Amino acid sequence: MKNIFLTVCICLLGIFCVNAAEKPLVLLSPDGILKVEIRTENGLLTYSVYRADQCLLKDSRLGMRLEEGTQWGTDTHIRSQKRKNISEKIVSPHYRLPSFQSVCNELDLKMKGDYGILFRAYNEGVAYRFYSVGKKPMIIQGELAEFNFDKDYTTYMAYSTAAKGKDPYAMAFQNLYVKTPLTSFDTENVAFLPVTVDYDNGVKLTITESDLEAYPGMFIKGDGQTTSLKGEFAPYPSRMDYHPWRHMSYVAERSEYIAKSTGTRSFPWRILAISEKDTHMPVNNMVYALASPNRIGDCSWVKGGKVAWDWWNDWGISGVDFKAGINMDTYKYYIDFASENNIEFIVLDEGWYDPKVGNMLTVIPDLDLPELVRYAKSKQVDIILWTVFNVLDEQLEAACKKYSEMGISGFKVDFLDRDDQTAVEMVYRIAETTAKYKLSLDLHGIYKPTGLNRTYPNIINFESVFGMEEMKWSTVEKDMMQYDVIMPYIRMMAGPVDYTPGAMRNASKKDFKDIYYNPMSQGTRCHQLAAYVVHDSPLTMLADNPTIYRKEKECTDFIVSIPNTGVEETRILQGTMGEYIVSARRVEADWYIGGMTNWDSREVTLDLSFLGNGNYTATIFKDGVNAAKQATDYKKEVKTVTSQTQLKLLMAPGGGFAISLKQQQ
Repeated sequence: MKNIFLTVCICLLGIFCVNAAEKPLVLLSPDGILKVEIRTENGLLTYSVYRADQCLLKDSRLGMRLEEGTQWGTDTHIRSQKRKNISEKIVSPHYRLPSFQSVCNELDLKMKGDYGILFRAYNEGVAYRFYSVGKKPMIIQGELAEFNFDKDYTTYMAYSTAAKGKDPYAMAFQNLYVKTPLTSFDTENVAFLPVTVDYDNGVKLTITESDLEAYPGMFIKGDGQTTSLKGEFAPYPSRMDYHPWRHMSYVAERSEYIAKSTGTRSFPWRILAISEKDTHMPVNNMVYALASPNRIGDCSWVKGGKVAWDWWNDWGISGVDFKAGINMDTYKYYIDFASENNIEFIVLDEGWYDPKVGNMLTVIPDLDLPELVRYAKSKQVDIILWTVFNVLDEQLEAACKKYSEMGISGFKVDFLDRDDQTAVEMVYRIAETTAKYKLSLDLHGIYKPTGLNRTYPNIINFESVFGMEEMKWSTVEKDMMQYDVIMPYIRMMAGPVDYTPGAMRNASKKDFKDIYYNPMSQGTRCHQLAAYVVHDSPLTMLADNPTIYRKEKECTDFIVSIPNTGVEETRILQGTMGEYIVSARRVEADWYIGGMTNWDSREVTLDLSFLGNGNYTATIFKDGVNAAKQATDYKKEVKTVTSQTQLKLLMAPGGGFAISLKQQQ
């Protein structure tokens, strides 16, 4: 009887163990709406994500493959698990709000094999990351990041712009969004992050990443048949070379692995930002919250503001008695314009040093840079210098020392055009060294933000956007108006954008032309004004030339009056991705509202009940009655409003509006 009893107990114990193994680990968001289920069945590590009763991702595998044959995420055995609730106040200078409370639930799984994985569930989405705990260096052959969907949902993605047959990971991370079913993914290309999936019921899931350090960024690949997406990663560069123009480095050969790593480290966060309303997307803070904290200490010296910019308008001033170009007279003209209009900066873009030589320590003979800095300082204007990433990196300490001592405010760094491990490491080197010399950074030709502006707050802005520069060479088939009401929902979730708005030559869809020396914008004047509110952009260009801004004084004054920094609150009042957006920002007691539409005319009603007590002076720039044909047509109104007021505004095709609301004393 004892033997029979023992046999029965062993059998029951075996059944219990099987059931326990098959039972998933569950992690809930603080509000209980999002749920992550993690399974280790059949030796594979998978996770599923639910929102209420809806399955968003199902049995998606994750893992890493090391050079010596080790497979993280297979033959899984959980050695230990720890759960904790995390609530931290995150200070966020030059962000869409000065600070915010980040709250999540975390599950830490320590796995057999000297690695672990963290899962976090926020009310705004889900994230996971691997970490290693060994001591020896590692070569990472590849990473498995799988995203399995149960239906053929619509996706919004931006593909690599590399030519067919060329390195798909080498490009500027600037393209329009393609709206397509999951099964119609271009199998000959990769999409760069963020990528958004629309569940057709208001819910959207956006794939992106944070805390990308010493590791390649993730791209997305589909097979064109199933509803599964997978992460792709640029292989590690094995040989570099230079393009003769700009002395820009590029990857000539790549290795068969994606990363080299130290034994103990954390890997990037994989983020699934989840929203039930489109208006929640531009203000999702997960990328910033998951980044490493400030590493530079006091950052009160970092300054944002407006920039009088030379390159987009091709130094196109007129009505002067000197030849415009890269010379002292032209830049003093830009400085005078900036000073007259309380614009904080000018940029010396490409050409102040000989780009072919690649030596940014030697200025061209036509410029006396110390004199230009002295002149700008006398006018309360700071100077930012353009350069190429690898050119700065190759002269990093010397360049930072020389130009910080000269009084330069920072660098606009361009043409990284990749995000493999060595590129990412270069960005970190530049961020750290410029911070040491109290130099700020505006990063162009770079991958999407991954929270680096939290880690290094001297990084004041990022490009990685299909911005106004594209209008110099794009035909009207490049639908900028459609992009303008998709980008804030997807790309801006990752971080700020240096879109470079401010065109004073504005064109309807029928009239738009790509004119390199006298570029114009698609859409109306008020669409351009609205960009200064809609965009998260603590350092913002005035892309057109000072001559035309002086002629358009009313619009120029309004642009300059919109604060870039000191924003205490950001709200998306209305909007539907791909159709329109209405954004509002508060600075102290005053509010600023910007609205944009696609090529469809649209009427919106603004409910101003969010205003405080008392009266406000509303300065309204809206599309004129003839803006559908004459895109420069606008009307300015000034009126008193209160929290009881409702404003009806009609946006022309490609139109918009911009409003300042100043509390009356």
